[in-house]
Amino acid sequence: SFGDSKEDIFHILVNKQISPDGIDLEKLRLADPRNFDAALTSAGCIIMLNEIEIDELAKRGEIKKTDLHQSLYELASREGLL
Repeated sequence: SFGDSKEDIFHILVNKQISPDGIDLEKLRLADPRNFDAALTSAGCIIMLNEIEIDELAKRGEIKKTDLHQSLYELASREGLL
C-alpha cells in the first residue's frame, strides 16, 4: 500500500517457493524504480492488482472478495500464470 486511495492499495499473489514468507517490502522499497517489475518478479510476484482492479474483477464475477486469496490463485491459474 502506498496511500489510502484504491489505486494505492495493492494485492499480490506470491510464489511461496520463491518467497516463503511473502515479499520483503523493505527490500522492494530499495529496488531501482526502473527495474521495479523485475524486482517484483524475482521476489515471486505472480499477480499484482490494485483495489480498483479487484473491484472490477469482483463486479464481473471473476473473483470473490470474500475469498480473495483463493480467487486470485484461481484467476492466475485460468490466465496461465502458474
